[in-house]
Amino acid sequence: MDLDLSHPAISDLRDRARRRLPHFVWEYLDSATGDQSSRNRSEEALDSVVLRPAILAGAPERDTATRLLGHEYALPVGLAPVGMSGLVWPDAERHLARLAAEQGLPFCLSNVAAETPEDIGPETGGRGWFQLYPPGDPEIRRDLMRRAKDAGFHTLILTADVPVASRRERQRRARLSNPMKVTAPILAQIVQKPAWALGMARMGMPRLKTLEPYAKGGAGGARPSTEHIGYLLRCAPDWDYLRAVRDEWDGPLVVKGVLDPEAAQRLAGLADAVWVSNHGGRQFEAAPAPAAILPAIREAVGPDMPVIADGSIRSGTDILRLMARGADFVMIGRAVHYGLAAFGPAGAAHAIHVLREGLLADMGQMGLATPSQSRGREMPLPAPTGIGRRAAE
Repeated sequence: MDLDLSHPAISDLRDRARRRLPHFVWEYLDSATGDQSSRNRSEEALDSVVLRPAILAGAPERDTATRLLGHEYALPVGLAPVGMSGLVWPDAERHLARLAAEQGLPFCLSNVAAETPEDIGPETGGRGWFQLYPPGDPEIRRDLMRRAKDAGFHTLILTADVPVASRRERQRRARLSNPMKVTAPILAQIVQKPAWALGMARMGMPRLKTLEPYAKGGAGGARPSTEHIGYLLRCAPDWDYLRAVRDEWDGPLVVKGVLDPEAAQRLAGLADAVWVSNHGGRQFEAAPAPAAILPAIREAVGPDMPVIADGSIRSGTDILRLMARGADFVMIGRAVHYGLAAFGPAGAAHAIHVLREGLLADMGQMGLATPSQSRGREMPLPAPTGIGRRAAE
């Protein structure tokens, strides 16, 4: 099958992924919180960004290579952390880490992934990032960072936008629980999706393997059996917490979930980069869209501090839209998982192909030699005058 003909867009991969996944898994991957308005705003904000095309610009030699935080990447694109990727497709973290290594991109592993840093670090080709959901226990925090560093992860992502759990109503309606309980309704969904079910039968249902040692009495001591392992994550970090992480981590440090220009400005002396994100719309229904807030974040941190952004990336055009608004680098999560669920590893690779080819095409349309040249190329449109065919009608 020629995927470029049958599935030329990320939306095509999304449609196939929905058909292949059990409903509860689909809801985990695709849902936001509340009425989905935060995620919808992200898409609408991207769609509203109009870029300036070029004419008579010749044919620039296009180069997508990008340097960020001391490392070279083939595209201004990385694979964002997605908790429990292994629920979406068997062995997802390993497939995606290998894909990132092959494509010359960073892969960010969550500490609530289905695989451990020790297992995934060697697969990243030296381009591994590690996402830390802040544990309340300092000893566990230090041990997680030590494990990540020893496994070859060179950049730490501190997730700062999950002080409390969100409700995620679509997941609740789908009866999704953690740890997963295979009830009769869930089993009925599973048997209808044989490709996913057979893969899970081979791999086993995913678990929070990275955190299991602590629940069993590793660093930080034993915990009551009545406490779910997720209690380790029930920490609302503050500025002192960030300073402690800064002191303890030897390497680039990124703070993820930044949507407030004042906070971004304050981070300039503590973090090496800020990551503008609304958590895929999964955390706070009233959060602003990354594309909408990016110019204010860029102004707050100045021209030199790296700014990473994510949020509803569906095309190479969306990558350039975020970069035009102030981002230096863009992270994708759902897009590659749609590909993985649609066609396995080949589908995830196709998702990267779709984004890369779209990016190159639009760079040609805009007369850009590099993606970063899109900065400031947003095109303000004149306000409607009310004069024209529709007005005449």
